[in-house]
Amino acid sequence: MNVLNKLRHSLVALSTGALLAVTTLASAQQLPPPLPADTALRMGQLENGLTYFIRKNALPEGRADFYIAQKVGSMQEEDSQSGLAHFLEHIAFNGTKNFPGKGMINWLETIGVRFGFGINAYTSFDETVYTLINVPVERQSVVDSCLLILHDWSNAISLEDKEIDNERGVIQEEWRSRDSGNQRIAEKAFEAAFPGNRYGKRMPIGSMDIVRNFKYQELRDYYKKWYRPDLQALIIVGDIDVDHVEATIKKQFADVPKPVNPAERVYIAVEDNDAPISIIATDPEGVGTRISIAFKTDVTPAEIRATAFGVAEHYIKSVITAMINDRFEEIWKKPNAPFIAASANFGPYFQVAKTKDAWTFSAVAADGKYEPALQALVAEIERVRQHGFTEGELKRAKKNFMVGMKTTYNERNKRKNGSFTSVYVDYFINGGTLADIDVLYPIYEQFAELLPLAQINAMAQELLGEKNIAISLTGPEKPEFKYPTKDEFVSQFLNARKQPVEAYKEPVSDEKLMKKLPKAGKIVKEDKQGQYGSTVWTLSNGVKVIYKSTDFKEDQILMSAVRHGGLASFPKADPTELRMINDISSLGGIAEFDETALGRVLTGRVVSLNASLGQITDGLSGSSSKEDLETLLQLIHLSFTAPRLDNQAYEAFREKMVNLIETQKSNPMSSVGDSISAAIYPGNKLFQSVTVEELNAMSYESAMKLYNERMTNAKDFQFFFVGNVAPEKLRPLVELYLASLPVKKNLDTKPMESRLPSLRKGVFTNHYTKKQSTPAGLVFDFISGKLPYSQRNAMIMSIVGEVLNQVYTATIREEEGGTYGANASASVIRYPEGEAKLQVTFQTDPAKAHQLNKIVYAEIDRLVQEGAKAENFDKVLENMKKSHATSLKENSYWLSQLSNYYFRGTDNVSQYEATLGSIKREDLAPLVKQLLDQKNRVEVMLMPEAEAK
Repeated sequence: MNVLNKLRHSLVALSTGALLAVTTLASAQQLPPPLPADTALRMGQLENGLTYFIRKNALPEGRADFYIAQKVGSMQEEDSQSGLAHFLEHIAFNGTKNFPGKGMINWLETIGVRFGFGINAYTSFDETVYTLINVPVERQSVVDSCLLILHDWSNAISLEDKEIDNERGVIQEEWRSRDSGNQRIAEKAFEAAFPGNRYGKRMPIGSMDIVRNFKYQELRDYYKKWYRPDLQALIIVGDIDVDHVEATIKKQFADVPKPVNPAERVYIAVEDNDAPISIIATDPEGVGTRISIAFKTDVTPAEIRATAFGVAEHYIKSVITAMINDRFEEIWKKPNAPFIAASANFGPYFQVAKTKDAWTFSAVAADGKYEPALQALVAEIERVRQHGFTEGELKRAKKNFMVGMKTTYNERNKRKNGSFTSVYVDYFINGGTLADIDVLYPIYEQFAELLPLAQINAMAQELLGEKNIAISLTGPEKPEFKYPTKDEFVSQFLNARKQPVEAYKEPVSDEKLMKKLPKAGKIVKEDKQGQYGSTVWTLSNGVKVIYKSTDFKEDQILMSAVRHGGLASFPKADPTELRMINDISSLGGIAEFDETALGRVLTGRVVSLNASLGQITDGLSGSSSKEDLETLLQLIHLSFTAPRLDNQAYEAFREKMVNLIETQKSNPMSSVGDSISAAIYPGNKLFQSVTVEELNAMSYESAMKLYNERMTNAKDFQFFFVGNVAPEKLRPLVELYLASLPVKKNLDTKPMESRLPSLRKGVFTNHYTKKQSTPAGLVFDFISGKLPYSQRNAMIMSIVGEVLNQVYTATIREEEGGTYGANASASVIRYPEGEAKLQVTFQTDPAKAHQLNKIVYAEIDRLVQEGAKAENFDKVLENMKKSHATSLKENSYWLSQLSNYYFRGTDNVSQYEATLGSIKREDLAPLVKQLLDQKNRVEVMLMPEAEAK
């Protein structure tokens, strides 16, 4: 009996009582009806075959998303067309019938929609999706114009010769930026995983030989053949008039013809296999040794996933995945673990196949030591197959799953546009259900209650068969590493499956997070007129609490805490300890709970907490649901009063870090970060990566002593809470858990800004080389100095960076075809006082690196001499206005601004719009000139060895 039939029989057996209300099942061969679609969704199809999904949603207010999804990807290419699907996606932004040239991008940016962010697209094996995200739609004309863009993408892309030729270089550079050792390994693995199948030869980026040389008509023929309404869907979600959008679609898309005798859209079948498919793939620049074992299975038909069966399948796969991943985590968090990390997931075979799914188990092994990892990975697979999971494991997995569903349900009226568009795209491409969480949540509740462990174990065990298996081993190609042949690897795998394994023994614990509650303190002062509608409490131990109640999210509370201090408090400490302190501080868990036990105690809780030392501040950050606010406060209290060291956990961490450091050496690009840091902060080890020697010599106890010196004392901390928090609930919790925190006077909490590191002064150049399989030049330019700090100057510098991004997109990317993207940014910050930076980074053909870098500097000089172009300046301002308006409805924004005001004494809110409105195009050049005149420039350039100059 296959898995699907087992599921049917299982649900039939459970179809009495509560489940009967969900679905009516007459026999094992009868399907329940499809689940009802979201009633707020307007869905339809035009006579030409075009499908549309329209939904009104007012979050964010005055914004909408516009998508066009195509059931077309690289799988529709012939061998001679490799790369055309992806090329077509690029060229769609370079001119259409109603938006010639760069008219589409230029217009969208004038209304605050940025290219590469709000304006984007992606091409995969079986689909291509174009997106206009977070478009301001207060004006109906904007809605109509965005629909016109979707119309043109559907049927009226210009495909002009000149634009095609200009884009060839851009795609070549996109390929160069991605052609790492691991990418080449993936390409080899795909070909082996799909023997003789088109999936193995259709990486969307395509063949660069074809990209450079295809004839114009070949792209036009591909477009005409595959971009057609019967394979397309429009998805429009946002603060729109649904009736108007639907009427406009019917009118605008009426001229898109219904295809006559269209080419059949075939989904390529993935063949079954009796013997395991063996995949060995290596590359000299590969990073990390990885093993994967995939148990292939048929895809559940869309008509079944549209019913309650689909809900049950999703639930079962989710809890199975959670249970096995918990087992893996328990193993790799111990010293001398057989693998660095391991995980399992359900999904398309090799993450892309539309016609074959797989349950895939993966492990990262220490380089040169794949065999222990293989043995351990297979042992856990066999443990599931032979013994299944336990009641305790299922209880935890079920609880965590349902808490996630409950959160989604609670936020059902606060969902943003993207949470709907992703569902509709997936439905159009893959089928399934359009039921909303109102329908799904009670069904999940009933399945979670009624599906027994025996049935879930049977499902898992049925999937772990003897056939339809693919095993892969990938890693760096080095003389000292010996890899097996494909046949040897199969033998090792099959022998590993014969090893005897015992049933999983799970530690039993029903302990509470806090066994004894602390003695409560008091709120000794209250100010209800705090900034931005906040309330300020001063506690009996001197700690301050500032909270702001919002209704932006139904079930979200965010927290942060800050005071002066940080790493600068330890000017004479070992720099290795300071670099690693935030990575190791939570390894031991808390109180009597190690990290694994703490995870079990927090089962079913929506809560997180992180403590860290910044350069000049001590801080905490966290979040919780309304229900779990007390748990968050308990974690905060315990983090101060009961930190825990765990030498075994640290040893496991150290082993993993050593392996990570060593594996990164294969990647020539891994040196760039340290080269840049050394250039900007000469001689400062805090900004350099830790070496194996430094890590091995570091004392865990000594580092934790430093950490605890700061973080077991709550002196002068300010706590901030923002979200749907009720004051009457927060008050007693604050008095119990925060007002009782230990405060000792012998701690330095004065401002540490004077100890911040200084940037390099003068001119410094570091051009260096590394051996590279795919020659690439990486360029980093850095200009620094001092400028008067103010909110206005900070805004001006931010505008400068965004203007330069537009300039470099137009010049280095589009005109020169020299890079996939150049990233520019500029800033002036308060601490260190008035520190200003302007930096540009891009990757390119080494032969073009120096010439393109001249353009980088020339455009900065042009901005100083001629000022920013009005159109670029206006676009940036419009985007900043739009982003700020969206931020005002975000809890994270207010958390940050409250901290800025009360801790830093900075008000970035009250005058934001007025300050932004006062900035003129002419204000940019003088500030940039003032920065350039200080003559502090750093240039780092990585080139392949053959290109050294």
